[in-house]
Amino acid sequence: MEQNKLGLLHIYCGDGKGKTTAALGQAVRAAGRGYKVGIARFLKTEDSGEVLALRQVPGIQLLPCEKSFGFTFCMTEREREMAASYYNEYFDLAISRWGLWEEQEAGAFPGSVDLVILDEILGACQSGLIPRERLEQFLVKRRSNLEVILTGRRPWESLLELADYVTEMRAVKHPYTRGIKAREGIEW
Repeated sequence: MEQNKLGLLHIYCGDGKGKTTAALGQAVRAAGRGYKVGIARFLKTEDSGEVLALRQVPGIQLLPCEKSFGFTFCMTEREREMAASYYNEYFDLAISRWGLWEEQEAGAFPGSVDLVILDEILGACQSGLIPRERLEQFLVKRRSNLEVILTGRRPWESLLELADYVTEMRAVKHPYTRGIKAREGIEW
């Protein structure tokens, strides 16, 4: 196998802290080696420390997530419908902007990327905002030389079968259980 051949699928999952951190570390590593990286963030706001830092890294493109709908378990039916519509359009935008389909050759247009991170897309799928089948269809039809990283909780069996890397972060201890809320610069 060629040493630098791209095209593998990574899944960073689990109930522990570090899924996004691992994905973004991979983004910085790839950008440092000259790869173009696209990052789409689902179920998150733009008010996070990594967004501010990553916008300054050459080779990394962040797709702005301009709307927030709150925690999925708190959404009304109407909010869920609005969120589903928004995140499906957001997914479409990432695919078209970065040339992710198999028929779109890498480098064929200025926005194409070598590595794409779909941060918390598993949560968007698990909560029914993006159909699981839609994500799987994308993974099967993506460019053969596109490296993909997915993050989130509870990947399903058919998704795990598509993956080349699966890394699970397991919560052993977390300050949240002691009532310490998410801290700026650490959790967001």
